[in-house]
Amino acid sequence: MGFKALILRQGDDGLAHSTIEDLDDSALPEGNVTVEVDYSTVNYKDGLCLSPKGGSLVRSYPHVAGIDFAGTVLTSDDARYGPDDKVVLTGWRVGEVHWGGYAQRARVRGDWLVPLPAGLDTRQAMAVGTAGLTAMLAVMALEDHGLKPANGPVLVTGAAGGVGSVTVALLAALGYEVAAVTGRPETADYLTGLGAARIVPRADLAETVKRPLEAETWAGCVDAVGGAMLARVLGQMRYGASVAAVGLAGGAALPATVIPFLLRGVNLLGIDSVMQPREARVRAWERLARDLPMAKLEAMVQPARLEDLPKLGADILKGQVRGRVVVDMRD
Repeated sequence: MGFKALILRQGDDGLAHSTIEDLDDSALPEGNVTVEVDYSTVNYKDGLCLSPKGGSLVRSYPHVAGIDFAGTVLTSDDARYGPDDKVVLTGWRVGEVHWGGYAQRARVRGDWLVPLPAGLDTRQAMAVGTAGLTAMLAVMALEDHGLKPANGPVLVTGAAGGVGSVTVALLAALGYEVAAVTGRPETADYLTGLGAARIVPRADLAETVKRPLEAETWAGCVDAVGGAMLARVLGQMRYGASVAAVGLAGGAALPATVIPFLLRGVNLLGIDSVMQPREARVRAWERLARDLPMAKLEAMVQPARLEDLPKLGADILKGQVRGRVVVDMRD
């Protein structure tokens, strides 16, 4: 039986071009579990993979992008999964090196899958996606390093993006006072609707200062920006507080000093969702099903279809996608 996929092929010009094509199972890559994909989503990495140059992530063509998907097992040689089981996949270089979720069918290794947690359906799982998993891993890391609601306000940078949006909603639902950083004033109502208690204009944190330490302001931070903003935030953390670094939208360089670490005991925690061990993934997904308010999750969602992906990929690279995109793959 055939299925539709968004196929990236490299043209004579050396650039990748996308078309929707009908394929059969013989086209699928190696793997021991075949999944009927219900939904996928759009992340920054997807935008890179969909770009004409593949964002240096795509290794070979033809290729199917899509680093996330959720769906139903069709066939399995993995004892942990059987037909009709609901599963989620994020990371593991799927959609980059291995064919991903921008198709109605996917074949992957069972080690890369996690069971859909009770309380979530496949659509909600893709409203969460890599962005939500990363947000939950960041919150868990901050909690493991002592963060509690009573400690004080928590800063979220890049708050209107996918990771930021889920982080704001999660922290607010857990009882934290959330300060949301955004460079788009028009997203203020959206962020307060997710639970932000305060909106911080990006310009307030965009420039580095000569002083390595400023007033102790934040009890914790989830940072999706990196660069000069992360350097600035490190100097504003309270004694013993932690920053969970999840992204580099503002650049990979870190023009900082070690003073916040030495004089205030600040912790900088790196968050990786791509190669995260399965046990941690399962724990994070169970927390998401329990702690993320579904009504707030729905407020983040922008629905899409397979044919919308090339434009959405370009838009997310320009910072023009708010919240979470859920791509319906079922027809």
